[in-house]
Amino acid sequence: MPTHRHGNLSAVPWQEFVLEGFQGGVAMQTLLFAVFLVLYAVTILGNITMVAVITWDASLHSPMYFFLKNLSFLDLCYSSVIAPNALANFSSFKAISFAGCATQLFFFSLLATTEAFLLAVMAYDRFVAICSPLRYPVTMCSTTRIRLVLGTYCGGCLNSMVQTGLTFRLPFCGSHRINHFFCDVPPLLQLACADTALNELFLFGLCGFIIVSTVLVILVSYGYITVTILRMRSGSGRHKVFSTCGSHMTAVSLFYGTVFVMYAQPGAVESMEQGKVISVFYTLVIPMLNPLIYSLRNRDVKDALRRLGQRRAAL
Repeated sequence: MPTHRHGNLSAVPWQEFVLEGFQGGVAMQTLLFAVFLVLYAVTILGNITMVAVITWDASLHSPMYFFLKNLSFLDLCYSSVIAPNALANFSSFKAISFAGCATQLFFFSLLATTEAFLLAVMAYDRFVAICSPLRYPVTMCSTTRIRLVLGTYCGGCLNSMVQTGLTFRLPFCGSHRINHFFCDVPPLLQLACADTALNELFLFGLCGFIIVSTVLVILVSYGYITVTILRMRSGSGRHKVFSTCGSHMTAVSLFYGTVFVMYAQPGAVESMEQGKVISVFYTLVIPMLNPLIYSLRNRDVKDALRRLGQRRAAL
């Protein structure tokens, strides 16, 4: 069985892959299963709650919460693409079909890229709301909001098609064991018996471009926001802006920090053990934390949750 990526072996048309997941004995696998299950359950509960509260509470029907609802929906889908299969991976069922692996990679890449673009859109929304409050209702009308969200999905779909198409056009050699707990580009490249330089170039180039361009939008937006905040005379208004923007910057830092370490640096594809740990953060931990970040630091959301609880208690 070859342990290298290139050689003179002919490609084998595998019908399925085996996800090796995390190493360890029965006790370690049981502990990891419990951790993954708790993370996924909290993620589902938190994001469904955010979507429901924003949908049902009229006071949250504003552009900012429209984007936040879409972020919660993305996190819900994003974690659901990975977690159920990862949980099954802790049992004896570690196989995933060739088509299933390609499908998982496509939707994972689609949703992750869409979230990166959506975080940039949310920063732009805060820029318009704080720096041009009189034009905000016109600039962020319902049509504009829908177009921006659709644009994030189009960008995500384009990147996903390129990454999935380039990866699964490669011939795979003798080994069909993926050194990861889900189908991702770096571990799949290690199974290829053809030159993967083009794939690594596209992985680094596209992910680097997406991260740099979206981070640039976020930094410029928050640069203008900072200047506007410093000019405010009202201490309460300044505190409210800091509270709202602080939640978003926390979410941005967590997401982009982990994604940059995993995908946007040369040689990242060689460190799979470290990659598994990092992947847990951006596939399960961050989608779980986002609802907590936005609800615990946002008075409007907390008030809406209180009203929803009182309404259910009265029924």
